[in-house]
Amino acid sequence: MHRARHLAKYLPAHGWRPQILCVDPKLHIQLLDPGLAGLVPDDVEIVSTRAVPIRFTRPFGLEGDIGLRGYGHLRAALGRELSRSHVDAVLITGSPYYPMLMSGWIQRRWNVPIILDFQDPWVSSTDRGAPYWSKSNLVNRLAVILEPCALRYASFITSVSDRQNEEMLARYPWLEPTRLVSIPIGGDPQDFDAMRDAVSTGALTVSHLGSGLVNFSYVGTIWPPVVETLRAVLTAFALLREKSPRLAEKIRFNFIGTTAVPTSKQDYRVLPIAREIGVAQNVYEVPERRPYLEALRTMAQTEVALIIGSSEPHYTASKIYPVLMAGRPFLSIFHRKSSAHEILIRAGGGISLGFETVKELRGLVPSIVEGLERLTTSPSSVGHIDSAAYDLYTARSVAGRFANVFERAAHISRV
Repeated sequence: MHRARHLAKYLPAHGWRPQILCVDPKLHIQLLDPGLAGLVPDDVEIVSTRAVPIRFTRPFGLEGDIGLRGYGHLRAALGRELSRSHVDAVLITGSPYYPMLMSGWIQRRWNVPIILDFQDPWVSSTDRGAPYWSKSNLVNRLAVILEPCALRYASFITSVSDRQNEEMLARYPWLEPTRLVSIPIGGDPQDFDAMRDAVSTGALTVSHLGSGLVNFSYVGTIWPPVVETLRAVLTAFALLREKSPRLAEKIRFNFIGTTAVPTSKQDYRVLPIAREIGVAQNVYEVPERRPYLEALRTMAQTEVALIIGSSEPHYTASKIYPVLMAGRPFLSIFHRKSSAHEILIRAGGGISLGFETVKELRGLVPSIVEGLERLTTSPSSVGHIDSAAYDLYTARSVAGRFANVFERAAHISRV
């Protein structure tokens, strides 16, 4: 959603008029977020479609897959727009990924250039150890079959990191490297203005921060590949509490929106691990996904931002951009080859720790202890975030990079 709204807002400044095709938000299983929708300019043209009712897809476990539920309706709406309007390029961003399969149909019938944008890998390497007949394994095996069918017709392929593009090139040697471009998600500094306006008018009253404490706050999902990083942080805090119990009393960890299930209030991902390690009294967790401006308020007002990544080098963590724009001191732990790790090091204003193996991650625990202690007692010692480090990752800059891809694609199509 952030990719689409950033482009909707800033593409006109780069000479492109966006038109958005999407399934009507009321037909999603997710709760609506009016604050997020309010960040899209009123003059953006949005075509909303229907989708297969949930009652027909729930027996197959597909109630949450809006890409499948809305596929036919999206294709019909896109066909109508391509038939009656002059369209210079079509961008399909995922996930969901199944709409990318329209690329061959678009190319054959209308000869319009298609750009496929991968915000995460469609083909996953983390599900290879899953049971053969598990849903995740079946979905991934299907992705292995379908992904190349979509890619063959793409004029350009964008993803959020060079690493992700490299993995795709390794899977498909027939892809031309010049057709792949890495463009991060980015962030919009103006979102913070909207958040402050919501606070000042009383439209946003929820705060997840502990009063009188040093809050270390993480906003986002906790999923299996990030659990080892989470364990390292909580283990480090347990050691800090043994070393300096009075200092540890001042610290509270906030984990907001930790489950991928939008309405789950009981699917705790952090507290069970915190209880196991013995630090649950210092952990506050909200499992269900929270409204965007509420999450942004946590990022902007926390004493310290906690940014933890997975064991996967392609993981880029789109949340790092609003964290950097919030300007708060941070503690980050990422795979050393992740682009997020490189960006955070360049930005400064926090403590950035890197690892490549689980063994190396566990060896970082003493460094995490030192980081927690330093950020609690003297956060100013880490300096300030250099705003120039994220200039290339503002929503306006990202839209400019996409505009360049669109222009290249349109030029090739005309030749």
